[in-house]
Amino acid sequence: MCIFAHIICVQMKNVTLSIPDDLLKKSREYAEKHGASLNEFIRILLKQAVSPVGDDPVQKLIDNSQRFAVNTKDWKWNREDLYDRKVFS
Repeated sequence: MCIFAHIICVQMKNVTLSIPDDLLKKSREYAEKHGASLNEFIRILLKQAVSPVGDDPVQKLIDNSQRFAVNTKDWKWNREDLYDRKVFS
C-alpha cells in the first residue's frame, strides 16, 4: 500500500493482530469518536510508544515552561486592576 501526502510515498506493511472482541469493539468506537479509523488509531499509539520522549511537542512545551520562572513579588491579581486599563482613553 502506498499513501501519497505532499508528494511523499510511505510504504506500509499489513499486520494481523489478535484482539478480544470487547476490546476491538471499544477500540473502534473510541477511534470513530475521535475521527480516526482503527488502523490510524493503532498507528498513532504505536508511534507514541516507540518515539523518543523529546519528539513529543506537548512534552517539549511542558519542559520548556518549567525552565522559566516569573516572579510577581507577592502581587495578587484582581479583577479591578485587570479591567482598569487605560486602553481606550
